[in-house]
Amino acid sequence: MWLSLGLVAALVLCAAPVGVGVVVFRGLDSPAWPATPAPKAQPARSPVAGDAERVTATWLRDQIGAALTAQGTALLAGDQAGFLATADPASPAAATLRAQFASLRAMKVTKWAPSADSLPSSVGSRKWRTLIEVRHCFVEPDCQPMTITYGTVWTDTPAGLTLVGIEPSMSTYDGPRPWEVSTLVVATGKRVLVATTPALRAQLPTVLAEAEKAAVVADRYAVGGPPPAHYEVFYAGTAEWKRWFGGNRPAWTAGYALPVGGKQVDVVVNAAAPQRNKLDDLLRHEMTHASTMPSDGFPTSAWWLVEGIAELAASGGAAPQSYEGIEEVRKVVKERGWNGPLDDLKIADGAADWEVAGAYGIGYLAVRQLAERFGEPDVLAFMKAVTHDRMPIDDASREVFGEPWSVLNDQCVAAVRAAAG
Repeated sequence: MWLSLGLVAALVLCAAPVGVGVVVFRGLDSPAWPATPAPKAQPARSPVAGDAERVTATWLRDQIGAALTAQGTALLAGDQAGFLATADPASPAAATLRAQFASLRAMKVTKWAPSADSLPSSVGSRKWRTLIEVRHCFVEPDCQPMTITYGTVWTDTPAGLTLVGIEPSMSTYDGPRPWEVSTLVVATGKRVLVATTPALRAQLPTVLAEAEKAAVVADRYAVGGPPPAHYEVFYAGTAEWKRWFGGNRPAWTAGYALPVGGKQVDVVVNAAAPQRNKLDDLLRHEMTHASTMPSDGFPTSAWWLVEGIAELAASGGAAPQSYEGIEEVRKVVKERGWNGPLDDLKIADGAADWEVAGAYGIGYLAVRQLAERFGEPDVLAFMKAVTHDRMPIDDASREVFGEPWSVLNDQCVAAVRAAAG
């Protein structure tokens, strides 16, 4: 019996950075004018005794910004000494940077643009804390960057400014990222990057091989645009599963996918899960989430549709009686008396394994019913309308299928109940 085959990335809402453009209009009869470059910001003056704290903080912000720029340049050049140059060698910050350098280089970092725009705040004698924002890319030379924000602590010494502390990002859904807190070993293929810890290095070839095959399937289900330029899969050991991307997943979860900024959706697989699940099915399921997910995550109301399509990819469209979760579907239908509607299909965090499998199976059978009647392209168009365009489900149904959703919902529920016998 498979278990869960993926935490609802659908429940994850992660805002992506939005670029704002400004358009200047002028009348057709107005004379052209030469472009005027924006004035360069004047560097902050060095503080002197008696200056207000803000003067010192403004100067420190400039110094930190220069140090970060040099650090980013060193990382992209493969210069570990330059990447570590700003850190106190005896501080935890140096150890953190050393591990991050190895992980980021292994992940084929292609962009690393850190900045510190806010004023540092004093946190003790000659110690200052400030937030760092890093726009970054992996693998792709010119991706739409992801962004993270984390805290740093600096010491202002007579010898210069020194980094002494780095805090992992702790946003609700996607912090810390694996490369922030773990030394990673990485394998890359044609379509997939797989990262794990040194303790699980021996499993990398198997995971990569299965992920490459899963990418071929997930690509076919891409919604809202072309397939991802590359997939990122993080294979988590027990400790990492509890920490990466915030941890705190329901006990039944075997894997999940979540948007991490730009157009990237990361996949995380619990290394313990393949003991109870087939790794190939699990990867097809989660990587299909990555190829179908909008940048701001799935709406929770479409849970059955999101998981049903991922199961369609994972199972290869298996006939109802051949589907691995059919017994659990029967249990949900017969013992719980499930009779729809699909929009109300949910899984509690403390749900039993059979309840999880049964709910996923119901989503699968409903999507399969739609695919048999209308074809997979129309089902994917329906998913785009519901999850990317955020259309009300009845509007999407009428536009894509030409029928009201109430009718199709009843047909899908009837198909599920018929399959359950």
